[in-house]
Amino acid sequence: MPASDYLFTSESVSEGHPDKVCDRISDEVVDLFLGEYPEARVACETLATTNRVVIAGECRPGPNSRITPDLVRHVARMAIKSIGYEQQGFHWHTAQIDVLLHEQSPDIARGVDAAAGKDEGAGDQGIMFGYACDETPELMPAPIHYAHDILRRLAAARHAGQLPQLGPDAKSQVTLRYVNGRPVGTTAIVVSTQHKPGLRTEEVRELVRPYVLAALPEGWMCPEEEFYVNPTGQFVIGGPDGDAGLTGRKIIVDTYGGAAPHGGGAFSGKDPTKVDRSAAYAARYLAKNVVAAGLARKCVIQLAYAIGVSKPLSVYVDTLGTGEVDEQRLGRTLRELVDLSPRGIRQHLGLSRPIYARTAAYGHFGRAPESDGGFSWERRDLVDALRRAFN
Repeated sequence: MPASDYLFTSESVSEGHPDKVCDRISDEVVDLFLGEYPEARVACETLATTNRVVIAGECRPGPNSRITPDLVRHVARMAIKSIGYEQQGFHWHTAQIDVLLHEQSPDIARGVDAAAGKDEGAGDQGIMFGYACDETPELMPAPIHYAHDILRRLAAARHAGQLPQLGPDAKSQVTLRYVNGRPVGTTAIVVSTQHKPGLRTEEVRELVRPYVLAALPEGWMCPEEEFYVNPTGQFVIGGPDGDAGLTGRKIIVDTYGGAAPHGGGAFSGKDPTKVDRSAAYAARYLAKNVVAAGLARKCVIQLAYAIGVSKPLSVYVDTLGTGEVDEQRLGRTLRELVDLSPRGIRQHLGLSRPIYARTAAYGHFGRAPESDGGFSWERRDLVDALRRAFN
């Protein structure tokens, strides 16, 4: 039996974290190609270090594409500017940006493309997990939810000019106490944030404090001696100038904060034919609707694919002992409700749109569905059908 009383910790990183800068640039490139041609293929990786960005990967643009290396460079600069980097060691205007994108391999394209008698195949082999639980209204694990919210609030205040003393790079970590399997409060909180020269740690601590309190439920603040702000002291040099960044290095931050399994594949920089991204979104969509329908308090869903093959090799459902219905029947019902082929997922969730740059920071899950199709995998539109199927 799993323990019912325990501590659990999750972390988040801000949009200015070096790896998140790279995720943002890679997803801006994906949006650039999909905005021109919804069937475009993109697999884009970004490296960032002191005043240097390298954008590499493969793509297949639409016919007569007008996307040039200069346009990709411009999009990257605007992303860096939007995040807020105008520092000597990393500046949106002066950083050298190399673009090394090339055509998609025909061997990969052959497996993915639809043809006579063959539906569109998965862009790679792999396993993808989705998860939902009833710990928060967003049906996300509470530790990662609050870790994200602290940094979101700090970033919003910084962009609004309310925290000019802080820089774009930041991290948070939240430890929650669970009693009888339910979160009841925090035992420790860590916030590390880049700041302007001359600020003492105690001053940064008091700048951060109200945003931490606002993110947590009333009465959930940790003991004062367990509230750590910039525990190493000064944090002036940050972002890619302080530590090199790469696309896809924060996959647990992107998903469930370690509270659920992860298949291993990153999301950012990939168009939706890559099931690393689209099937992980579909698995979250299914799990969230199961919990929202009241069929379980927790739900893990695993999907497995082979490159070039359209149908999933397996669909696994685990309600972790909280289910109200038979799991095998639930799995069959979910496959009846949603076509889990790569094409079926893209069409059902409307993924062939430029909706990805906004996912690059503060998690791909637990966000509100948007009117233009952003975060469509967070919809709860299967709830009624699931309830009908199980009376």
